[in-house]
Amino acid sequence: MIEKALKGSSVYWGWIIFLLCLIGAGMMAYLYQLKVGLGITGMSRDISWGVYIAQFTYFVGVAAGGVMVVIPKYLHHYTKYGKIVVFGEFLAIAAVVMCLLFIVVDIGQPMRMLNVVLHPTPHSMLFYDMIVLNGYLLLNIICGYNTLLADKKGVPCPGWVKPFIYISIPWAISIHTVTAFLYAGLPGRHFWLTAIMAPRFLASAFAAGPALLIMILLFVRKVTKFDPGDEALQTIAKTVCYAMIANLFFMGCEFFTAFYSQIPGHMHTLEYLFAGLDGYGNLVPFMRAAIVIGLFGVFLLLVPRIRRNPKGLALACASVFLATWIDKGVGLVIGGFIPNPFETITEYHPTLPEITIAAAIWGVGGLIVTILYKVAISVREEQARV
Repeated sequence: MIEKALKGSSVYWGWIIFLLCLIGAGMMAYLYQLKVGLGITGMSRDISWGVYIAQFTYFVGVAAGGVMVVIPKYLHHYTKYGKIVVFGEFLAIAAVVMCLLFIVVDIGQPMRMLNVVLHPTPHSMLFYDMIVLNGYLLLNIICGYNTLLADKKGVPCPGWVKPFIYISIPWAISIHTVTAFLYAGLPGRHFWLTAIMAPRFLASAFAAGPALLIMILLFVRKVTKFDPGDEALQTIAKTVCYAMIANLFFMGCEFFTAFYSQIPGHMHTLEYLFAGLDGYGNLVPFMRAAIVIGLFGVFLLLVPRIRRNPKGLALACASVFLATWIDKGVGLVIGGFIPNPFETITEYHPTLPEITIAAAIWGVGGLIVTILYKVAISVREEQARV
């Protein structure tokens, strides 16, 4: 079926070329990083995780968010998701590949990846993160490919695939839970040392992943003949709304715990992120904007008349996606290192090579989504003509 991705309009090929140029620029920057070392990034002794791990953390959530389409379809037999469930699985494939690439560029020398396999450490959460991410990637490849192949042939999905689909549901939850435990298991970082880190991660994942899926499907409906269905999109939008409300509630719980208890270690990072601390506050505008944009997105989704309008729905989902990206893809990781255990502040400033490499990995994800969605849409259009 992959041959269907080789046919397209000039706009389609222009987009492909743009992504390849973006990837090429990032590859050049990565070769420079391999030669010189991670010193070309904005990371330091005090802030050892930067753009790479922040984006890894966020896109694990995007990948896990795909399960919000799989659960209603296969556990509750919600047939309206029948045409779009494969798109959720393909989005998860792209997101997991991006996560793995962000880890590769963050560890410096790529050969170090073999240490996880050659010298396994079962007491380390990184060991389990490797297992769940690669396992989830394999599950989505198996489920997505065979589901689409069955649709192409006009036959039910093979029975042997169903167990993999059911396994992928708790597995999707596990990938973001394990990622959350990477942070919550570090006692020296008060901002991450919270029992609701995993629920926060899952709430933001179930908002961001489906929100991105809706935006892509709205674009697909506009530029192709494939229609995912208004009812399906509206149902996903309600999921996004409820998940985002839960995410904002959990964030509020963090504020209450920190400031009502008046524990300095828990207060300082929140002060730095939202008000500034000791004259430092580079992230304050972004974090405040994230709250406003997130509330705005929830408001748009709560109003039925706005939510049912394609433009209003797209704006709402874009707001949710941007707000969660700022919160988790910027503030959560960077903020956790400020202040350091010696109560001093070192701010993080990503460098141009670092941003170029990160943008290239976004380009890889965009390329994978473009190719897989082109194949899926072609199959759907063929079905519509039959």
